[in-house]
Amino acid sequence: MQDGEQMLGERAMSKLKWRCRRGLLENDLFIERFFERFGAALTVGQADALGALMDLSDNDLLDVQLARKSLGEVSAALDGEDVREILKMLRKNC
Repeated sequence: MQDGEQMLGERAMSKLKWRCRRGLLENDLFIERFFERFGAALTVGQADALGALMDLSDNDLLDVQLARKSLGEVSAALDGEDVREILKMLRKNC
């Protein structure tokens, strides 16, 4: 099993949840639902991708979650397969 495929530990999950706290309620709702649905099965690689998304501003994050903008429009550096997978998972909770 590769490092990115390992399940996320309890301490790392706690840190990730803290890092995912946002200023916009809408983002918090997306993220809360994400953790309710996928948190128990989150891998280290997925956690890293979610953490990368958290580098976006609140408005950009909401825009990509609602598909008003693409990842490439807000950050070409984030437009990778792993981040797109997490974004797809976030959107399942709309």
